[in-house]
Amino acid sequence: MDAPDSPGPLGSPGQPGSSDAGAGSGSSDADGILAEQLLRLTRRLHRIQSRQLEPIDITPAQFRLLRTVASYDAAPRMADLARRLDVVPRAVTTLVDALEASGRVRRAPDPDSRRVVRVEITDEGRATLRSLRSARRAAAEEILAPLTTDQREVLGGLLSALVDGMPERHC
Repeated sequence: MDAPDSPGPLGSPGQPGSSDAGAGSGSSDADGILAEQLLRLTRRLHRIQSRQLEPIDITPAQFRLLRTVASYDAAPRMADLARRLDVVPRAVTTLVDALEASGRVRRAPDPDSRRVVRVEITDEGRATLRSLRSARRAAAEEILAPLTTDQREVLGGLLSALVDGMPERHC
C-alpha cells in the first residue's frame, strides 16, 4: 500500500520531479497534479474524520445520512434520502438499519400511504449530531492547521468556486 499522503510518481508542484517544472508542460499536466493532490487530501480528510467518529461508533456514511435526515422539516421517505444522497435505495436501507439499531433514527409509517416508510431522527440521533459536529470541527482543524487564516479564506473561496461551478448529476 502506498504511503497515504506521500507525493505520487509525478511529485508535487514546484518539487523536483514534478511535471510542472519543465518548459512546455501543458495545463493538463498541472490539472493532473491538482487532481492527485485533491484526491490525496480527500483520503487524508476521510481518515482523520473516521478516526474522530470512531469513539462515537458511527461511520462517515451514517453521519452523512443522519445529517441529511435532520435537514428535512418533516421525516423524509427512503426514496427522498437516496435521491438527496445520490445513492441507490438499497444503500439507504443498509444505513437506516444501522442507525435504527443504534437508536439514532426510527422508521415510521407515512400517514397518507401505508406503502411508504418515513425516517425520523430520534433524540439520541440529535445528541449524536451534536457530538459529531464537534468531531468534524476537530478534524477540520487538524487538516487546516498548516494554513494561516488568510490562506483558509482563500481556500474556502476556491473550494466554493469549484463546488458551485459543478454541474448537477442526474441519475
